Amino acid sequence: MLKDIYKEAEERMKGAIKALEEDLNGIRTGRASPVLIERLQVDYYGNPTPLIQLASISVPEPRSLLIRPFDMSTLKAIERAILASDLGLTPNNDGKTIRLNLPPLTEERRRDLVKVVHNRVEEARVAARNVRRDSIKDLREFEQAKMISEDERKNGEDELQKLTDRLIDEINHVGDQKEKEILEV
Repeated sequence: MLKDIYKEAEERMKGAIKALEEDLNGIRTGRASPVLIERLQVDYYGNPTPLIQLASISVPEPRSLLIRPFDMSTLKAIERAILASDLGLTPNNDGKTIRLNLPPLTEERRRDLVKVVHNRVEEARVAARNVRRDSIKDLREFEQAKMISEDERKNGEDELQKLTDRLIDEINHVGDQKEKEILEV
């Protein structure tokens, strides 16, 4: 029973880390990456659809992305979605493809992006702590129902704290890596 609680807590905390990594991949760094736009929602016949499902995205040069729609009728919708996004990029449409040129990041923009990373990392830490809180609540309920002893509950809380500390260190490492990537000139 305790092992189930630990396993579930670990899976949920690792889910927070995975969500953080996916979230941070969408934050722009100095170099072009298809991850930057592949989750961008495009209005495709009235349905929001991720760009990756509508086009191939390549990196012909270090600071540019090339988008080739599978269906040419989606070209304008893709262009509108890029303009409406908060990426700050201007699409160049040649009738068959869309080219995105990524300007170099200014020092001020880099600092702003680092702040965004810090906020996202803190949200992931809070998510991990919430999982710990929920698991400890489950342990206390098991103790009240006489399913486990007080010692087992205390040991369980200690194990959950160790797990939380380990995964928060992992979250911090992911954030530090992204910060280093953003500040790299």
